[in-house]
Amino acid sequence: MTFSEFETQASRTINLRLGLPDRLLDAAAGLAEEAGEALGLVRKHRMQGRPLDRERLREELGDALWCLTVAAQSAGIPLEEVAAANVEKLKARHPDGFKA
Repeated sequence: MTFSEFETQASRTINLRLGLPDRLLDAAAGLAEEAGEALGLVRKHRMQGRPLDRERLREELGDALWCLTVAAQSAGIPLEEVAAANVEKLKARHPDGFKA
């Protein structure tokens, strides 16, 4: 699935009763919330010795991706553009790849 295809599918479940400013706020807040849930799963795995719940982690990461997509759309930024800009930033920061 491409980012464009995901954007199309994710758009089906946007709350259209919200105007763009509220949609952006809701998506950005949701992104933080979902990232926190993913962090909680990883923390419990690393700090409490629990098995990593990969299924739940996949769900939380998917929810975070949905929120990221809606936030980008609400700001008029295609997800492809977000990804491309990030790759360019990383190339500039680490032209030969990451070296510890």
